[in-house]
Amino acid sequence: MRILVVEDDVNLSRQLSEALKEAGYVVDQAFDGEEGHYLGDTEPYDAIILDIGLPEMDGITALEKWRADGKTMPVLILTARDRWSDKVAGIDAGADDYVAKPFHVEEVLARIRALIRRAAGHASPDIVCGPVRLDTKGSKATVNGETLKLTSHEYRLLSYLMHHMGEVVSRTELVEHMYDQDFDRDSNTIEVFVGRLRKKIGVDLIETVRGLGYRMQAPANGK
Repeated sequence: MRILVVEDDVNLSRQLSEALKEAGYVVDQAFDGEEGHYLGDTEPYDAIILDIGLPEMDGITALEKWRADGKTMPVLILTARDRWSDKVAGIDAGADDYVAKPFHVEEVLARIRALIRRAAGHASPDIVCGPVRLDTKGSKATVNGETLKLTSHEYRLLSYLMHHMGEVVSRTELVEHMYDQDFDRDSNTIEVFVGRLRKKIGVDLIETVRGLGYRMQAPANGK
């Protein structure tokens, strides 16, 4: 899962980014509205955390431009403004949720988890595929109740496939959502991570769709 944080307060941006990374997300940062709008317009994020009061371009304008261009990623707006009209303006511009400053980082994480789950069609914090259970709150996975020991990349891969269960996901899409903007991306490494994940799961849940990518789905018997 890849997140963009658009916040001009360097300390707050760092605090949010570090918490998100500890929770298993890949994070890109922008410190003004123009840069944030550009990244949100050109990179495939699973969710965006967007401050309203930004230099160069305010958050509401950036959000309106994304929605006008057909961008549908979930957006959580941050605001230090107490007026209810600012919150309404954000929601009307296309925001999916909001948090008013000051806030607890745990609340932001919880709201981001919920937005990503809902965008993928999942209501529960636990996503289940056969014997595999993904705990999005605890950033961990189990097979038949036994905890899987996963690297950060393996967890990101499993999380993305399970959030998009039943869909064919290309290598390119996986690379775009597993690595940050500055990472030297190589789609060939995805095959390695898929192989490791298959061995650790021990159940044939990840299908290779030749020429297209991978699909994760529960076996027909549901076990």
